Amino acid sequence: MYATQALTQFVPLAAAELDENKVTPGVLGFLVFAALAVGVWFLMKSMNRHMGKVDFEEAPDPSGAERKAPAEAGRE
Repeated sequence: MYATQALTQFVPLAAAELDENKVTPGVLGFLVFAALAVGVWFLMKSMNRHMGKVDFEEAPDPSGAERKAPAEAGRE
């Protein structure tokens, strides 16, 4: 008999015994986790709406215009 087969016989016995003093998250833990997930979903939806309203047009770089002017003057 292999060791894994010997251990699988003890798994149902260990699962049948429940410790009454064991702390588990239970229903309250699930509800808190679900509330956090819904809150994050609403925050992401709101962020997407606000980012869609942003109209960004990049202004020309003033230092870049100064660099082009001497180069163009040399070509003429």
